[in-house]
Amino acid sequence: MASITLDNLTKVYPNDVTAVRGVSLDIQDGEFMILLGPSGCGKSTTLRMIAGLEVISSGDLFIGGRHMNNVDPAERDIAIVFQNYALYPHMTVAKNLAFGLKLRHVAPSEIENRITQVATLLGIEPLLARKPSQLSGGQRQRVALGRALVREPQAFLLDEPLSNLDATLRSSMRTELIKLHQSLGTTIVHVTHDQVEAMTMGERICIMKDGDIVQVGAPMEVYRNPANTFVASFLATPPMNLLPGRIENADQGGLAAIFGNSKLGLPTEYCASYASHSGKPVIIGLRPEDFHIAADSAPHTSPIELVTVTTEVLGPEVILVASLTPGGPEIHTRMPRDFRARPGQALTLHFDLSEIQIFDPVTTRVLTRPAHP
Repeated sequence: MASITLDNLTKVYPNDVTAVRGVSLDIQDGEFMILLGPSGCGKSTTLRMIAGLEVISSGDLFIGGRHMNNVDPAERDIAIVFQNYALYPHMTVAKNLAFGLKLRHVAPSEIENRITQVATLLGIEPLLARKPSQLSGGQRQRVALGRALVREPQAFLLDEPLSNLDATLRSSMRTELIKLHQSLGTTIVHVTHDQVEAMTMGERICIMKDGDIVQVGAPMEVYRNPANTFVASFLATPPMNLLPGRIENADQGGLAAIFGNSKLGLPTEYCASYASHSGKPVIIGLRPEDFHIAADSAPHTSPIELVTVTTEVLGPEVILVASLTPGGPEIHTRMPRDFRARPGQALTLHFDLSEIQIFDPVTTRVLTRPAHP
């Protein structure tokens, strides 16, 4: 096992195209770190620099405390699993698993022992005599993971390994990867654009955008306290509702958030944090799950008048799409599975004021508030 440290890591391609810009990140020994972001954000390029598949333009990379900038990929003692599996089509599963070990001149008895252990761990013993063309997508993914595991590296790099699987297989493979990490305790860096993978698998999430790190933290920490509107809108489906509005003075020295026809009195604990923005435009963030049918569902709620646009019945829940005024801005809310509403129907929902987030419309950064009351 090994820690991985990125110190001001930068990748510039020809024609001055910057893919990664001064990224610094400490990945702890044995940690499951997720690199999350949209296509083109630099997450895969960052992973490839760690693997040695991309030359580092500037900055420093350390693996296990050792400076790795100019170390050959084969000497870094890490294993990478790609999105397309990269299995040798003419070899059986057993030979695919053994190939890298043979190149490293591992003893045949040790190769056989490792293959047996990994095949048992991943449940692929019946597949060892088959070739990749005879395997399903999920089976190929297990073999690709097995090929990495038999090497017993100090770190695993996973580049969107689940993206080619259907929804059911993705779910089961997420569970398998989590169990695998718990069993092995090896450092894992997992690249994905899937928010569900990030929230369920990672011990920490590193969110990237345009070659920069936007925010790093534990999944629920990042979810509950997004650094800016990009994180707020990217993490979770449906994402946080972001509404243009303003902060105004309210009765008894308080503050209120105004948007559309709605006026939400801000919790007293938050007023000091937001006072400097009184009278100014802001972006108001409301999570879909913080809307409730009953006023007493949370200690401090405020009513919001809505007009139903449509409902999406998902089974365990219903997503309500509603407008603040007829034809006005639309928001998404999570409702109980038995919730029903007709298009055009007027509704009153109650928002949990303790969950409100306020963002600066110029910088898009969140206005820091006190710890959750």
